Amino acid sequence: MIEPSDSRRKQGGVVGKKRAAPMRGNRYSLGLWLAVISAFGFSFKAILIKLAYALPQQVPVDAVTLLTLRMLFALPFFLLLLRSSGHQGRNLNRKDFAAVILLGAVGYYGASLFDFLGLKYISAGLERVILFSFPLLTLFFDAIFSGRKIRSYEWLAVVICYGGIGLAFVHDMGVSGVQEDVWVGGALIFLSALCYAFYLSGGRHLIARYGSSQFACSALIVSTAATLLHFGVSHPLSVLVQPWQIYLLAFIMGTFSTVMPVLALAAAVRRIGSSPAALISSLGPVLTIFFSWLILDEAVSLLQMGGTLLVIGGIWLVGKKGRQAAD
Repeated sequence: MIEPSDSRRKQGGVVGKKRAAPMRGNRYSLGLWLAVISAFGFSFKAILIKLAYALPQQVPVDAVTLLTLRMLFALPFFLLLLRSSGHQGRNLNRKDFAAVILLGAVGYYGASLFDFLGLKYISAGLERVILFSFPLLTLFFDAIFSGRKIRSYEWLAVVICYGGIGLAFVHDMGVSGVQEDVWVGGALIFLSALCYAFYLSGGRHLIARYGSSQFACSALIVSTAATLLHFGVSHPLSVLVQPWQIYLLAFIMGTFSTVMPVLALAAAVRRIGSSPAALISSLGPVLTIFFSWLILDEAVSLLQMGGTLLVIGGIWLVGKKGRQAAD
């Protein structure tokens, strides 16, 4: 015979689960939107970089100098955010501190450096197409680090997204004038994607342990230190004297296309996981292709339009299935 108190506890448990389900769904929806916002900020970075490279001056700004200016503008924001989150967050132990250094230096700094170098050779649209090989790489890094199995709907979303990205890639190969530059730039951007996938997947457990803000700020500070070290051993300080337009573009890069999307993506990973966040960020190529056409006057074709529809279809699939799993 079940006592009344036991019955009430069981009913309360059922009611609690029913109340928790919408909360989990709302949490997943917020994570989806954060991933989309992050994709928007990241997608605009390539446009800003190409504008900086194209600025007429006697000696065009190089990749390392532009990256250094970007990180210098972003650094105060990350120091402020780290200080504010440090009062509530836990202190890093030695093992996690070493992991942050590794992820910040190899993951984020490496990804940024290869990205800036690659954009010297290829268009903004092609850069974003190749860079977004990172969702698939992230899935495999997740499988290696945590033993997590890749779900069937994630495999399908990857196939759909990369089918669309492949169409856009074919377009850019067709309109490119120098094939050698395409291969050099493409290889550099792929290395950037590999580093970034490592950063995303490796940081998942640290985000869960210390919070998205503390992890992202710590990793970006390490990345800034690595960038400054690279600049210090390869460039004289005088090259930091640039036209005001370069400073403006670097400032926008450091805030709108670095601080905001990094924090948004870290928060999205905490809510929905690194693999779904990476897949949803595949919206980035679509946005970059649009802005490269609107601002940089890069060519757009039916192949790109078809690729756009496939990428959106993949994003819709992972969003729908992921929310069902969360509910």
